[in-house]
Amino acid sequence: MSKIMVLNGPNLNLLGSREPEQYGHETLADVEAMCAVEAQRYGHEVECRQSNHEGVLIDAIHEAGQRIKAGEMLGVVFNPGAYTHTSVALHDAIKGAEVPVIEVHISNVHTREAFRHHSYISPVAAGIVVGMGIQGYVLGIQGLIHKTR
Repeated sequence: MSKIMVLNGPNLNLLGSREPEQYGHETLADVEAMCAVEAQRYGHEVECRQSNHEGVLIDAIHEAGQRIKAGEMLGVVFNPGAYTHTSVALHDAIKGAEVPVIEVHISNVHTREAFRHHSYISPVAAGIVVGMGIQGYVLGIQGLIHKTR
C-alpha cells in the first residue's frame, strides 16, 4: 500500500476559523479525515503534515522524493498557502527531488488580489486544483493517483 503525502503550508492550521467566508468552516482535521477516506478508496494511505515554516516544507518534499524512489510513496498533494506566490525554494525542492505534486488551493486565487495570481509551484506541479473548496484535496488525490499510474 503506497502512501500519499498531504502537505499544507502556512496558516492552514487555522482552517475553520480564519476567513471562513473565503475558506469555509471545515477544519484541517476535517480535511485530513476526508483525504484518508478518499485515499483508502483506492487502496492507499495518507500521511498529513502542516507547517508554517518553509524549511520544514522543503524537508518534507525532499523526504517524499526519497520515499517515491524507494517505492513507498506516490507523491504529494500540496497546498503551499502563501508560499505559492513567494517561494522559489519550494519550486526548486519539488523539481530537484522529482516529486509528483498536485498543487491545491481552496479558494480561486485568480479572483483574489493580484499578488495571488502568480504561482512558483505551478510550473513544477503535475496538476493544479483551484477554487473547489476543500473538495479540491479529494480531486488532488484522484489526480495524483491517475498521473502516477
